[in-house]
Amino acid sequence: MTVRVRMRISGRVQGVYYRDSCRQMAQRLGVSGWVRNRPDGSVEVVAEGPRDDVSALAAWCRKGPPRAEVSGVEIVDEEPEGLRGFRVTH
Repeated sequence: MTVRVRMRISGRVQGVYYRDSCRQMAQRLGVSGWVRNRPDGSVEVVAEGPRDDVSALAAWCRKGPPRAEVSGVEIVDEEPEGLRGFRVTH
């Protein structure tokens, strides 16, 4: 079953290689979507794929790469759109 979530990750998550690390993890898991920095200093992730794989990416997002300090993750379920691939956007 394909699911889609939108996550907003707060903390020290910009300038710490978060977006590209997220892309790499999503690609390893086979999750589609995108990641981008938000003007408020948070990072936004849209992830779509099998429930277990999206859950695994969400778990990774709660920790992030080594230099990140994640203070919170908000997750909202959305309707899947059939995304393909995972990219970093601006």
